[in-house]
Amino acid sequence: MAGLRIVVLEGDQTGQELLDQALRVITPELIGLEVELERFDLSLENRRRTKNEVCTEAAQAMTRGRADRRDPFGGVGFGIKAATITPEGADDVGSPNRLIREAIDGKVIVRTGRRIPGVSPVAGIHHPISVVRMAVEDAYGAEESRRSENGDEVAQRTEVIHRSICRAVAEYAFRTAEDIRGRVYGGPKWTVSPIYEGMLKEEMDAAAERHPEIAYEPLLIDATYAGLLTGRADAPLVIPSLNRDGDLLSDLVLPLFGSIAGAESVLLALDDELRVRVAMSEAPHGTAPALEGKDIANPMGMILAAAAVLHYAGVAGVEDADRASRAVYEAVFETAAAGIRTPDLKGHAGTTEFTDAVIERLR
Repeated sequence: MAGLRIVVLEGDQTGQELLDQALRVITPELIGLEVELERFDLSLENRRRTKNEVCTEAAQAMTRGRADRRDPFGGVGFGIKAATITPEGADDVGSPNRLIREAIDGKVIVRTGRRIPGVSPVAGIHHPISVVRMAVEDAYGAEESRRSENGDEVAQRTEVIHRSICRAVAEYAFRTAEDIRGRVYGGPKWTVSPIYEGMLKEEMDAAAERHPEIAYEPLLIDATYAGLLTGRADAPLVIPSLNRDGDLLSDLVLPLFGSIAGAESVLLALDDELRVRVAMSEAPHGTAPALEGKDIANPMGMILAAAAVLHYAGVAGVEDADRASRAVYEAVFETAAAGIRTPDLKGHAGTTEFTDAVIERLR
């Protein structure tokens, strides 16, 4: 039986409850893989206690294989993360997501919305839509300041993007389009910002030349939004985007299919040849404190996050991992098709009941 080490980043409130459910699905007796879980407690309490050292340790665990030439899977690290609380205070521990992304040199985030059986999508959208966005830079982490000026107050910020990040986003958008047999669609507002946002457009154009077999339809970001709601999503789409644009797009695209909890989010660290070196997955929703302890939250996103880790393990060469990934994806959607859905999808199943049904189908 093949083996796989997964770093588990534990979280807060409902986020941790859903992670526990997802881990039930990838036990060795269900998926036919020897899975070793290396756990790190990223709860707010422990991040405060360790002054974020636990975030550093978790990131190091995911990147450890990159320096180990004996690693049988090319030094690729795998992680699955629960939703965590980000406190608002400037003097508090801040965002663990930002710390992890920077520590593993994450470049790209991929979030894919897809049709959930038995759930009517918005705007007649039936094909998958992947948002491929920057994981760092842009509006997040920008330097900000305020000053007085002629009796008024001025706020300003300095945003930065690197061409290497733009290249990674563009290239991975075309690779994703190849995987889902779709077209690369949309883009930034390069006409208004030809220097800054135009850098991503330049890399999109260059990637299109490298991948002439992939359909390419660049559109300004406002036209991209409009097209998603007016019938342009008539085939699988992949949307490359800046960091903030992608954050906003994800929150639009995923609910089009019924619930933001019905999809997974994958953070990728890439080497100079844009090969995956770390794949860390999570559900794109937050900790949902109002649902904690009620056994009604939707575990679909976290279970799909587990399936995504298995997929990238398969790409890295872990025997049978991709087969196990497909089985988990199919079991999740077959469960939804059978009418077993949580309240956010207008169903009556609880968290545990849904997971139990997925496990039964996996057997």
